[in-house]
Amino acid sequence: MIDLNVGGLFEQIIHSLRDNFGWLFSSIGSAVDGVLGVFEWVLNEPHPLIVIAVLTAIAFLTAKYGVAIFTALGFLLVVSMGLWSETMDTLALVFAAVLIALLIGLPLGILASKKDWLAQGVRPILDFMQTLPPFVYLIPAVFFFRLGKVPGVIATLIFALPPVVRLTNLGVRQVPLDIKEAAISFGSTPKQMLFKAELPSAMPTIMAGVNQTIMLALSMVVIAGMIGAGGLGNVVLRGITQLRIDDGFEGGISIVILAIFLDRVTQALGTASAGRGAPRKKKEEKEEKEETEETEN
Repeated sequence: MIDLNVGGLFEQIIHSLRDNFGWLFSSIGSAVDGVLGVFEWVLNEPHPLIVIAVLTAIAFLTAKYGVAIFTALGFLLVVSMGLWSETMDTLALVFAAVLIALLIGLPLGILASKKDWLAQGVRPILDFMQTLPPFVYLIPAVFFFRLGKVPGVIATLIFALPPVVRLTNLGVRQVPLDIKEAAISFGSTPKQMLFKAELPSAMPTIMAGVNQTIMLALSMVVIAGMIGAGGLGNVVLRGITQLRIDDGFEGGISIVILAIFLDRVTQALGTASAGRGAPRKKKEEKEEKEETEETEN
């Protein structure tokens, strides 16, 4: 039987990339570390009550009252369990990974919606990225960036990238034809067509991709604790390796609180983007009806 030694070939590719492009990975690592450092400073430097108030305000402005109440009580519970710093480290890592994933995924999804050959080319790559076990991402991440938070961010953003690319591509492709025809009839340029017609119409679908990306990032952050990414991943890992039920349970509860907060807020933003034009349309119809009645009277 022929032994293709796929693993050995992959190892050679990784070694070759590190030897020839070590400077590039070093620059990427420095940039990622800088972005992560900003988020960590913003979330850890203020008093916890200030951060909780801001997060509660965000939940109140975007979602319902219940989400805001849950946010306040949930993060107060995190403080009472002594896991505030770890929770904010995890949230910072999620924000950093998601931000970089969006900077890559949104333009790539838009381009894929315009170029069929690009969409066909990235589809198998995205399939491979989504089906590859998440633990496998840790190996090249550590090899290129060593242990620590930076490889955790890199592994997380790669794992969480596919949904935003797929749904951005899908959302722009599914823009109704009458919207495009109306934009063309008003003399829109391709840039105006994209930013004033297609993207606003596709925003609910794009926000669904952002929501999935955030959830995948949060799930990967816990696994990234195995390579020294810190945060709640370390707490859960310590509970598993040392059979400390209290640590594992408290870390899990903190992750659930983060997940519900991020999920509800992003879902609310997606719903708001879908119905943004509805209230205005109803208001205009009401005004037209009142004007008609006044004219008749």
